[in-house]
Amino acid sequence: MPDTLRHLGGVPVLVCEPEGPVLRGEREALDLIGEAFGVGAEWVAVPASRLGEDFFRLRTRVAGDVIQKFVNYRLGLAVLGDVTSHTNESPALRDFVYESNRGAQTWFLLDAESLADRLARTTAADGSGD
Repeated sequence: MPDTLRHLGGVPVLVCEPEGPVLRGEREALDLIGEAFGVGAEWVAVPASRLGEDFFRLRTRVAGDVIQKFVNYRLGLAVLGDVTSHTNESPALRDFVYESNRGAQTWFLLDAESLADRLARTTAADGSGD
């Protein structure tokens, strides 16, 4: 099943399927960004299962490089799924996830419903939903 454009919380989101290619670094991030632009998405939702293990090891800089690509192209990135096993192993990653979730660009959420709720609240708060 291919990645699909869905409107979550009134925002166009490219929702990536769990079976797709693993996001290992900048090249795959650029592929997703291109796909998102092609369908008019403002956010990309990637299952945590599609992220390579190096993404969760901050010392590799993979997470930073990937997220920076999304920031550069002004696309939101939502990582969907339980990342607790990774954050339990790394206090630095736990802090990174916490700080990301406080921002407006990159979120770590359990599922698409959580993303839809957060996007709806954000859209309502900034008045862009009117």
